[in-house]
Amino acid sequence: MAQKLSESFDDEEVLDSLTIGRRIRQLRVDRGLTLDALATALDRAPSQVSVIENGKRELKLGELQKLARALGTTLDELLSPEPPSKRAALEIALERAQRGPLYASLPLPALPVRKTLSDEAIETILGLHQELERLHRERAATPEEARRANAELRAEQRRRGNYFPELETAARELLTAVGHRGGPLSQRVASDLAAHLGFTLHYVADLPGTTRSVTDQENGRIYLPVRASGSDPRSELLQALAAHVLGRPEPQDFAEFLRQRVETNYLAGALMLPEQSAVEFLSAAKAKRELSVEDLRDAFAVSYETAAHRFTNLATQHLGLPVHFLKTHESGAISKAYENDGVQFPTDTLGAVEGQLVCRKWSARQVFDVEDRFSPYHQYTDKPAGTSWCTSSIQTTSTGVFSVSVGTPFAHAKWFRGRDTVRRLVSTCPDPACCRKPPAGLAARWADKAWPSARLESSLLAALPTGTFTGVDLTEVYQFLETHAPSA
Repeated sequence: MAQKLSESFDDEEVLDSLTIGRRIRQLRVDRGLTLDALATALDRAPSQVSVIENGKRELKLGELQKLARALGTTLDELLSPEPPSKRAALEIALERAQRGPLYASLPLPALPVRKTLSDEAIETILGLHQELERLHRERAATPEEARRANAELRAEQRRRGNYFPELETAARELLTAVGHRGGPLSQRVASDLAAHLGFTLHYVADLPGTTRSVTDQENGRIYLPVRASGSDPRSELLQALAAHVLGRPEPQDFAEFLRQRVETNYLAGALMLPEQSAVEFLSAAKAKRELSVEDLRDAFAVSYETAAHRFTNLATQHLGLPVHFLKTHESGAISKAYENDGVQFPTDTLGAVEGQLVCRKWSARQVFDVEDRFSPYHQYTDKPAGTSWCTSSIQTTSTGVFSVSVGTPFAHAKWFRGRDTVRRLVSTCPDPACCRKPPAGLAARWADKAWPSARLESSLLAALPTGTFTGVDLTEVYQFLETHAPSA
């Protein structure tokens, strides 16, 4: 534990006065020197040497060299970043904790580090301090942290072309293990995958409302919701299996949570639309200049959004096509986004796009105004960074109505069905005059006379829940498992 505590506090300064001070004390004691004797050798008062040993004064290079000579050691040994002993590591960690802002904010007196204070007592105090720090970090976690983490993850996806070969390999090995020979993944094969991984499936009506599925690792059970007739029962199952296969620990921050969600969804998609079969299908379509998200959806019996996501996984790696993806709420706010084709999404100051409003001229917004929501919608949009061709579709979900869009630069539109559309709009966003500023007449009429009340989702202000899987009531989940666990 001493090593862990030392590491957690060892990133403050190159010449750390606490560590150097403890090393000086340790060397003095090892050589049988009293504080007075060392002070005499340094031509200093004993109180000044005591201040140095307690790490309360930084030393200049000349002073360090003089100390090294007096202690019969080298300057390198004196400046070693490692504490001289386990006890010294604990004392250093305790001193740092007391000098930190968290301890200072507590109504507690300073705790002198005496020889009578045992190692176990110091470890207990430090353990409590670390737990307080963790709680404060989690409570301080804000939507800004989530947006920043999401922006970093999206940048990584862009660099990789949204293609994760290690997850493709995992999906291929799983499908081979259950004898899947390509093509769409049937519900029976999905069940075979669960059995192969040691799970039985249980469809229940009382699944906790905050969950999509619950996995009982001890008894090898996966609990899934009873679905209405006609819905796809594979999605939640494959996501649960993907999470099990990946074996990630409970996320400790937003970055881990978002990465695990992306990896789980990717692996589930790679199982539903196996790479080899999907690439063969898409390559044949490209050869005929008939690429279509709708066709991919229908060929593999998945949702439009799943097909669109999977298309972005494979388009750049296997078809040489740069693309972008947007899931947009009917209000115009971006829910999900990905791009490696240079399209410029609206962003906040942190570079995050989620929650930003899409230009009204883009197909992701225009599709909501079309009466025919069954047929695919295609549009060219002239943007400051170039012209894009996009295809969009409306999806109605339990959380609202969204458009799902896939786009590509003008030069690559020739490979897609719908390239002959005559719909073409001009977007100059982020110029406010494009669609964000009201027309001058309306502005003159209503300026200073309107007071809209904004709809604010409480989740926008929520920090990462303490001690739970994000957004999940663990008490409810545990009670559910206790109710459904098989009898001994």
